[in-house]
Amino acid sequence: MAVNLLLGLQWGDEGKGKIVDVLTKDYNIIARFQGGPNAGHTLEFDGIKHVLHTIPSGIFHDKAINLVGNGVVIDPVIFKKELDNLNQFNLDYKSKLLISRKAHLILPTHRILDAASEAAKGKAKIGSTLKGIGPTYMDKTGRNGIRIGDLELSDWKTRYRALANKHEAMIDFYDAKIEYDLEELEAEFFEAVKVLKTLTFIDSEEYLHQAQREGKTILAEGAQGSLLDIDFGTYPFVTSSNTTAAGACTGLGIAPNKIKDVFGIFKAYTTRVGSGPFPTELFDNDGETMARVGNEFGATTGRPRRCGWLDLVALKYAVHVNGVTKLMMMKGDVLSGFKTLKVCTAYEYQGKKITHLPYNIEPENVTPIYTEMKGWSEDLTGMSDASELPKELNDYIAFLEKELETPITIVSVGPDRTQTIHR
Repeated sequence: MAVNLLLGLQWGDEGKGKIVDVLTKDYNIIARFQGGPNAGHTLEFDGIKHVLHTIPSGIFHDKAINLVGNGVVIDPVIFKKELDNLNQFNLDYKSKLLISRKAHLILPTHRILDAASEAAKGKAKIGSTLKGIGPTYMDKTGRNGIRIGDLELSDWKTRYRALANKHEAMIDFYDAKIEYDLEELEAEFFEAVKVLKTLTFIDSEEYLHQAQREGKTILAEGAQGSLLDIDFGTYPFVTSSNTTAAGACTGLGIAPNKIKDVFGIFKAYTTRVGSGPFPTELFDNDGETMARVGNEFGATTGRPRRCGWLDLVALKYAVHVNGVTKLMMMKGDVLSGFKTLKVCTAYEYQGKKITHLPYNIEPENVTPIYTEMKGWSEDLTGMSDASELPKELNDYIAFLEKELETPITIVSVGPDRTQTIHR
């Protein structure tokens, strides 16, 4: 049985959590394959808003198994808080939430290291969420990390102490004047680890292999967005993992030839949180309107998101890198009321017009070239069928499909799971 992937095509915050929640009814297993608690996957239904950081977005469905894969880095403290939030909904998560033994742990000292490193950068900071994710991946590639499976060993606290001591020396090196109470942080950490150990740890690659042999349907859920990929994103203003389709293979142990559909999620416009280049960013009333109507604030950090017109150069790049087979456009309702819409279809780069994403898209190198289209005024939030969509929106969709050479199969017209139009 083939595996389908779902991932973001921009700088994250595209609405992946909502779509996973919508699609979960068609799958036996939802498997998160990379990233950490810097994710903020927002689900909304029955008048309640849920934000998940590490737990896969299929957790509110009774039948689906939710797996945290080996490519994910886990903060036990944040994970415990997520579980505490689920308790109020009487979910039997212990029977349907599995964790890979090969997933790495975020330690309290990883978070302190993250803060010290970012503070030391001064004006050159990258906009880290300060969750300790980068330092954890550094320990992973440096072969120093502590994994979920280590919690089952009798000497895991000895390993913890050795790594934490190393971190403290590194923190002192930064001399960033970071204030922290490690004893207090460790008490909270070890208490959360106790809760984590009540869940089921598995050899996830074998579990998924057997699930495929048995004909189970699997949806791999990505976090962040393609333009934040450690290799293919706008480096160094990126996350610390492979957010593109290849990350699902390394983050779950799934063979490339087992992947069937790749669902690419994008907003009808573009947003970015934190630092880094953003060619179509707006600093006028249009940008302010997008931010206000779209409620553009980070679900994890609360930071305001930068807003701009849709960048087809970057989006086409993400479609190609990921091998996207189906597109899903989010927040179409936010663009209602704009008389004119702009879509970036090319860049002026070093005196030439280009339609591919170059190595450097800093503002001094890139000027967006726009195509203008007529907007629509209708309120989309109450629509439930594609036949109700205004002509101008259909024209917008048709234009994007032609440029991207990929069908748009879902249009989201609001945050609730019911505000999803299938085409």
